[in-house]
Amino acid sequence: MTLFKNVTVTRGAVRTGAGWSLRFDRRALLVCTALALVTAVVTVLAIGTGRYALSPWEVVRTLAGDGPPGADFIVRGLRLPRALDGLLVGFAMGMAGAVFQSLSRNPLGSPDIIGFGNGASAGALVAIIVLNAGAPQTALGAVCGGLVTAAAVYLLAWKRGVHGYRLVLVGIGAAAVLGSATSFLYVRAEIGKAAQAATWMVGSLNGRGWSEVWTAALGLAALVPVVLAYARRLSLLEMGDDTAAALGIRPERSRLVLLAAGTGLTAMAVAAAGPIPFVALAAPQLARRVTLSPGPNVLPAAWMGAVLVTGADWATQRISQSAILPVGVVTGVAGGVYLAWLLLRERRSGRL
Repeated sequence: MTLFKNVTVTRGAVRTGAGWSLRFDRRALLVCTALALVTAVVTVLAIGTGRYALSPWEVVRTLAGDGPPGADFIVRGLRLPRALDGLLVGFAMGMAGAVFQSLSRNPLGSPDIIGFGNGASAGALVAIIVLNAGAPQTALGAVCGGLVTAAAVYLLAWKRGVHGYRLVLVGIGAAAVLGSATSFLYVRAEIGKAAQAATWMVGSLNGRGWSEVWTAALGLAALVPVVLAYARRLSLLEMGDDTAAALGIRPERSRLVLLAAGTGLTAMAVAAAGPIPFVALAAPQLARRVTLSPGPNVLPAAWMGAVLVTGADWATQRISQSAILPVGVVTGVAGGVYLAWLLLRERRSGRL
């Protein structure tokens, strides 16, 4: 089927007259489209929820500039930044989870389990408590903390390459160490700073503004193209380093690039909304079950993460009838149940 001049779409591929071609999985494309639509619907519902309730049609009209009196400030000034922040953070966490689980070849290899999210949180807490930093400095602290932790875990897990289970085990140890460091920061902080940091550490979209939205958006704009460019190499790395090398891939170089990109996505998400737990763990597994594909599924996992965070945010507002309840509470409870089920499944299969 020809859509434009010199551009032909055939089954599972797009070809141009210049010799460029792009292969795609039609089911994965349909899943991404469906998840994007679900995210949009849930986002509209979340924007309309609150003490000043708005119907979905009123929200859409307000976004288009033709809403009821007084709705513009509520929607654009207060609720839209929160909703967009949750969408972008969920997208980043879902994609980061797919990268790490694929690199470790382990469903438990998500950034909040293997310590990379803890490193970003520790870096952000140092910026908040020790340096009295604002939002830009907190984001920088989260990125630095995440990258330092990723480098330390990678070096400690190295032994003629990085094996998936070794990466997970070293990461769990790093998460424990960083948890102790975080507790020490709380003890040494002033009561006001400790309360501010504790509220942030729960993982919440409360009070998020356009600065956090831009933090997440810039992180995605810089790192998503890198992950997509290396997605095929990620699939080959799942087959093992020898197979990837035989197919012309440099395993360690590709692994380092993907590790840095996944860590950056995690750090930006933590800087924009705090450490929202279990989204990066559950999103890739749920996306894999929907697409019925064994590959990394980075884009379906990203959109699944967006659905999970926006859905959890809407649920918190419906449960508490306000925006006070942190979204991390809902994802933590649901994620704890999911983790218990995943561990039981791994044990029954003999992989644990």
